[in-house]
Amino acid sequence: MGYITVKEAAEKWGVTPRHVQILCAEERIKGATRFGRSWMIPRGAVLPSSADMKNPHMPMPRKSPFLDMTNLYNEIGEADSLSEMLVNNPEAYLLFKAQIAYRRGDIDSVYDQARYFLSNHSGFYAVVGGGMLLALCAIWRGDIYLWNEAKRHICEAPHSSEAEREIISLALAIVDSSIYDNKDYPEWFTMGNFEVLPADSHPAAKVFYIKYLYMAAFAIASKQTKLEGVEGLAMMRMIPNTIEPLITQAVVDRTVIPEIFLRMSCAVAYYNSGQRDKAIKHIDKAVGYAVADGLYGILTEYIRHFDGLLEERISLVDESAAQIVTEMYRRYSVGWSRLSGAVRNRYIAHDLTQREREVAKLSAFGFSTKEIASMLHISESTVKQTVLRIVQKTGIKDRSEMSNIL
Repeated sequence: MGYITVKEAAEKWGVTPRHVQILCAEERIKGATRFGRSWMIPRGAVLPSSADMKNPHMPMPRKSPFLDMTNLYNEIGEADSLSEMLVNNPEAYLLFKAQIAYRRGDIDSVYDQARYFLSNHSGFYAVVGGGMLLALCAIWRGDIYLWNEAKRHICEAPHSSEAEREIISLALAIVDSSIYDNKDYPEWFTMGNFEVLPADSHPAAKVFYIKYLYMAAFAIASKQTKLEGVEGLAMMRMIPNTIEPLITQAVVDRTVIPEIFLRMSCAVAYYNSGQRDKAIKHIDKAVGYAVADGLYGILTEYIRHFDGLLEERISLVDESAAQIVTEMYRRYSVGWSRLSGAVRNRYIAHDLTQREREVAKLSAFGFSTKEIASMLHISESTVKQTVLRIVQKTGIKDRSEMSNIL
């Protein structure tokens, strides 16, 4: 029959050598034999499935469906090795791995794992986490039927406390906010009060609270919403004052993924407020962290906000990473636009050029043709021609409806 090494087995099964060593030590690979300090594995051995694992429904090591946003992931570039620390808690191990896979843009793998959680009588946090992953897959696929199914799974999670019911409410609002639908956040959340949540869920809650504030600021700036005493980019300019302390706290708490998200959200607010240099500072830090672990899916979600600046900054770190993110965005933007448009009953443009998107956003913010021309260093005639192309592409009546296509 013959034997293979731990490294060869890891390559064959698509896992890390550390994972194989742990399986051998726990006697879960049939026929594995130790020679000195090394393990030798029968050539015909197979990777144990989750069904073979002991205690598949152990309690989660953190009270959160967002395991990747907790301090379980606390070292930049070490997501895979850190996941191995969960190998004795199979449900947590698989959920963490699936969440990291999503952050990397491996949507097909994530879909299969989400289906596993939702069909194997998993625990509360795994079901909510699986439902959210399925909803995120629906965005990439532009599949409204899969989207609605995912939300049903979240609603049906086997909860047993008031805190868990609130997590369900928050999870539903979070997946809606992924397509810019923020009308159903719980009232306590809109006030920034997370006391009803377990402390382990707070890092993720802070990320999504900032997203909620950004959507409100964007709606005010584009005149979709009115707030007494606040207009234009006033709220957008204030958001970094809220985010900067949260970034510092994420650094102290060593929560890597929340820090990446918070830095990117802060950069968006700075960029929309005309503070490009401050935006670049946070972009570069976030890109460095994300590229170190191949978390290209996170960067993909932010491409549409930066009018080409994010791709430019990624390419300075790693040109191949920039190419990967650009390719991912082509797929993501089509699915996101299709699903967001279907849910919100509007046409969302996904085929605008970088220049067209810049002009559309500035028009939505209420800037005049002359102001846009000055800001983008182009002629007023070019602005007018660009507006005309946008109108023709999207079918809107005029520039007053620009916010409806973003």
